[in-house]
Amino acid sequence: MFVHRIDETLSLKLIELKDGEKIFNLTNKSREYLRRWLPWLDGISKLGDTNDFIKECLQGFADNNSLNTVILHEGEIVGVAGFNDINWSNKTAYIGYWLREESQGKGIVTRVANALTIYAFKELNLNKVEIRAAVENKKSRSVPERLGFVQEGEIRQAEWLYDHYVDHVVYGMLVEEWRKRQNQLESSK
Repeated sequence: MFVHRIDETLSLKLIELKDGEKIFNLTNKSREYLRRWLPWLDGISKLGDTNDFIKECLQGFADNNSLNTVILHEGEIVGVAGFNDINWSNKTAYIGYWLREESQGKGIVTRVANALTIYAFKELNLNKVEIRAAVENKKSRSVPERLGFVQEGEIRQAEWLYDHYVDHVVYGMLVEEWRKRQNQLESSK
């Protein structure tokens, strides 16, 4: 099983069916908060819906085209993050994440996205990592911005959110940019 320890309080673990009830309850408790930016909340109305999602995630992992994990903070599931898609032809991974409201503001998602970016470049030997967020979703956009991702552009009406479209901002990090940033961080120590 995939487990990736980020630091003493934070780790990522491959999503499993045994996590279904915890993820469903977390989703349910955070439903109104998450609904502002995530289009899939109405499709998750019972535990079986979450279990179906987990089965899709596990199939994607088995097919080697995605990696979805639960975010464990101090041993508790607080959200989901991973590579929603890995495009091996173009050597690109697409990071997605969500976190319960009460766990926000602690740097969790930034540390998770950083760990996934490092994993993509060092372990998977990919060339590019992308993160997309709704233009108005300032919290989500701040994650790639803090990590030094380059804002590449906007996609108009990229996603339907229940009763309206939202535009997305696309952020990208190339492996060469990441290496340069790592070298700069090392030389500044």
